[in-house]
Amino acid sequence: MSVPRLSVVVPAYDEEEALPATVRALRAWLEADGRTWEIIVVDNASEDGTVAALAPLLDDRVRLLRNDRNRGKGYSVRRGMLAARGELRLHCDADCAASLTSLPDLLTAVEHADVVVGSRLADGARVDRRQPLRRRVAGRTFVLLCRAILRVPTNDLFCGFKLFRASAAEEAFGRSRLDGWTYDAEVLALAGALGFRVVEVGIDWSNRPSSRLSMTGVLVPVVRELLAARRHVRREARLGRAAAPRSEHVGAAGLGS
Repeated sequence: MSVPRLSVVVPAYDEEEALPATVRALRAWLEADGRTWEIIVVDNASEDGTVAALAPLLDDRVRLLRNDRNRGKGYSVRRGMLAARGELRLHCDADCAASLTSLPDLLTAVEHADVVVGSRLADGARVDRRQPLRRRVAGRTFVLLCRAILRVPTNDLFCGFKLFRASAAEEAFGRSRLDGWTYDAEVLALAGALGFRVVEVGIDWSNRPSSRLSMTGVLVPVVRELLAARRHVRREARLGRAAAPRSEHVGAAGLGS
């Protein structure tokens, strides 16, 4: 079986409404683009009709992996990224269809990088529907906290539209531990600490009002997670920097001391 040029990993939990349309949009874009491809949906033990809604769309290029129980978004994305076979691997949330117009920009940027972070804050970003002000303030505070603790080399950590070279995906996700929503910060910190070049590209984005995360209810456990992740990232950087595969595009983007 030939190695696809592009794998798309879509984590899903109770996404019976959004997911089928997103998979159809992804398939249409990929078929028009002409690269070889695969789509991997990782269902995080959905309790609604997500699996049944996706079933008619499955074939040899659209695969479904099902978690035995709800293990967290970080676990689901990691599972998909490590199961993927593509030379390039895109993490695309179940509502990412509005951002597909920006995928050519990420594919251009990855020619000179190892990880390209789709950003709602970088130059060129076009946000159709913004989050409520209170949520934007809380979200920005969390990003600043993550950057302060983990020295993550990007401004927008949690946008669900990121492109990895296979080597960067396998090294960063293979070493990551966080299973919850803060996994993004750990993965990007690991990529930078291992010497992979991480860049940020502004994308098209539309906020989904039904987003489930409550920022204010998770501050204390998140701080504990991030402090543990910092120790883990520094340990992995010491152990793996010399051994990590480096592409011709790798540059310096580390944690610091």
